[in-house]
Amino acid sequence: MTSVDIRQLSTARSDFEAEFQRVRHWSAATDLAIEQRVAEILADVRARGDAAVLDFTARFDGLQADSVAALELTRDELQQAFEAITPAQRQALQAAAARVRSYHERQLQACGLSWEYRDEDGNRLGQKVTPLDRVGIYVPGGKAAYPSSVLMSAIPAHVAGVGEIIMVVPTPRGERNPLVLAAAYVAGVSRAFTVGGAQAVAALAYGTATIPAVDKITGPGNAYVAAAKRRVFGQVGIDMIAGPSEILVLADGSTPPDWVAMDLFSQAEHDELAQSILLCPDAGYIDQVKAAIDRLLPGMPRAAVIRASLEGRGALIHTRTMEESCEISNRIAPEHLEVSAADPQRWEPRLRHAGAIFLGAWTSESLGDYCAGPNHVLPTSGTARFSSPLGVYDFQKRSSLIEVSETGAQVLGPIAAELAYGEGLQAHARAAELRLGGSAGQAPR
Repeated sequence: MTSVDIRQLSTARSDFEAEFQRVRHWSAATDLAIEQRVAEILADVRARGDAAVLDFTARFDGLQADSVAALELTRDELQQAFEAITPAQRQALQAAAARVRSYHERQLQACGLSWEYRDEDGNRLGQKVTPLDRVGIYVPGGKAAYPSSVLMSAIPAHVAGVGEIIMVVPTPRGERNPLVLAAAYVAGVSRAFTVGGAQAVAALAYGTATIPAVDKITGPGNAYVAAAKRRVFGQVGIDMIAGPSEILVLADGSTPPDWVAMDLFSQAEHDELAQSILLCPDAGYIDQVKAAIDRLLPGMPRAAVIRASLEGRGALIHTRTMEESCEISNRIAPEHLEVSAADPQRWEPRLRHAGAIFLGAWTSESLGDYCAGPNHVLPTSGTARFSSPLGVYDFQKRSSLIEVSETGAQVLGPIAAELAYGEGLQAHARAAELRLGGSAGQAPR
């Protein structure tokens, strides 16, 4: 097999910035034909409900059914799938679920609780945190199945206190993945439907006679799913619009080259648009990683996909220093960032933007994908600059608490009235003034 033609850049070269921008570029714009088709599907499901869901499921997944109720997976079916998988698979699912639950329970304690205080005037101020009533989780199907995605969406929703979790998963030609169904059983999914694509997003957003409307939709999917989530946002909440998967390895040359090469493969094997980048100040080490890529690739079952990804969007970048590597990493803001260095804690404070940071040579990104505990639903395409991983906080909402005392009304009233008059909103001002001592208003008894 021929050598992998992956870009090799150097920050010392004059053309680095131009070449770097070519590496970073990825258009998130959805094809206009997809947008138009998705708009038609959403409108049809909103108008015809179950009938449209059945039509699209038959057309796109080749799955015929007399009713949407026939596409619902019962709790017994989920349990049967759990019992049918191997003991090793059951143990792995349960161990992963326990770690994911433990992490998100700690997250709940850190940021998901209500709080309040009283100021010097006796006013009660605070925040009330309440869970969403019902959420929908989309689980990709088709080319691959993702039981880990079931755990990562359903478990934090449970920890947050969500009352009902509705799962949708495509099953092309009726082929059900037992691990996905078993994961739904372990994660405590309330209801599950074998429906996918834009029609599943529409059903969750608008509701049908059989599939209930939800408050928020989470989970990744293909271009049709992403376009549908973008269009229903506002009717329901969404977690994020996911782009192709990404990994950036920041290496100092101390990790075995084969490990780094395989870590780059781990994201490249997702699809041809995935991105794998190595940043390293050691030119000789970069050559070793490149040699490992060429040597290991022929043995990979998804070698064609990995090659297309590495040659299309991958890069091996030689930097002047580790400090410069950290600066470039922050510009990229990758989904997954591995700090494969002898002293990763030295570099972690410099790293501001990443979906998840994996510290040390022993911390492969794949451990985070499946069982470390933190969520693997992460911001992509540079959105880690302003977005966060999926978490307990995505399944909660916050209400402000304000209880003003009589004394507080005397202090705050003139301030509010002055600003309200300045904005030309006299009713706002008078509402505050009526509560001031000596006003024409009658205080409550």
